[in-house]
Amino acid sequence: MTARLARPYAVLSIGAALATMGLKLGAYAITGSVGLLSDALESTVNLASAIVAFWALSLAATPADSEHPFGHSKAEYFSSGLEGAFIFVAALGIGYSAVERLLSPRPLDQNGLGITLAIAATALNGTVAWILWRAGKRLNSIALRADSQHLMTDVWTSVGVVVAVALIFITGWEWLDPLIALGVGFNVLWTGTHLLRETISSLMDQSLPPAQLQAITSCFLPYEDQGVRFHLLQTRQAGSQSFISFHVLVPGHWTVQRGHDLCEAIEMAIAERITGSRVTTHLEPLEDPKSWQHPDEFPPSAPLNRDKPN
Repeated sequence: MTARLARPYAVLSIGAALATMGLKLGAYAITGSVGLLSDALESTVNLASAIVAFWALSLAATPADSEHPFGHSKAEYFSSGLEGAFIFVAALGIGYSAVERLLSPRPLDQNGLGITLAIAATALNGTVAWILWRAGKRLNSIALRADSQHLMTDVWTSVGVVVAVALIFITGWEWLDPLIALGVGFNVLWTGTHLLRETISSLMDQSLPPAQLQAITSCFLPYEDQGVRFHLLQTRQAGSQSFISFHVLVPGHWTVQRGHDLCEAIEMAIAERITGSRVTTHLEPLEDPKSWQHPDEFPPSAPLNRDKPN
């Protein structure tokens, strides 16, 4: 459901990428600035990334089936992974154009109109990035958040290019244009590295961030006075879904119904705090030593009350 709601924002990103690419190519055609050309090349990456994001979100929205019982939410990572690859290719193209212009500089023309077009493209990108970021946070969509972060990088890159073109117009220092373009290339390369690192980490089933782990463990506190204990907390993120599991240890004299009701209440409390979460609980008797024997357990990063009963 979350991925389905996120798809219209990917369509918005595609439209914005087409519009900004046209504006920036127009600015380059007018001024001849390789800095503006590098900015336009990055917009082609934005377009490709937005298309991939739409495809990934469409796949992530596919219901679970017999071969994929946990759904297809990890498809969102295809978007950020391919986006990182696209960024590397764009960075190489930007670097090549910048070095070529550095060796053979030439003056820029009609800077006023070119800067105006670049500023319009930057404003459009900034607005869409803000919309995508808010939607990504609300829907817990890594594909939208990654697209938003990339667009914001494009915004700051465009600001740098516009400033460079303006300075060239004022000072006449033509060498500023290819130097700024090289700076853009390095900035784009850093963004691609960051996205690939985040994608790889997520595909390795990284635990939820500390703030969310704390939100989970806060749901345990109201039940400690009843002699209930919790341990073996395990979490992972898969696209817009968060998978959470833990063991609930209750006094042995409790009925199955009472233990079941407790687990249901805790699962609902966690679902209210962690959007898109799927919670699995395992009920065990508190007094049984076997309930505490889990040799494969890795110590959770969030503090849990794991003391055995006296």
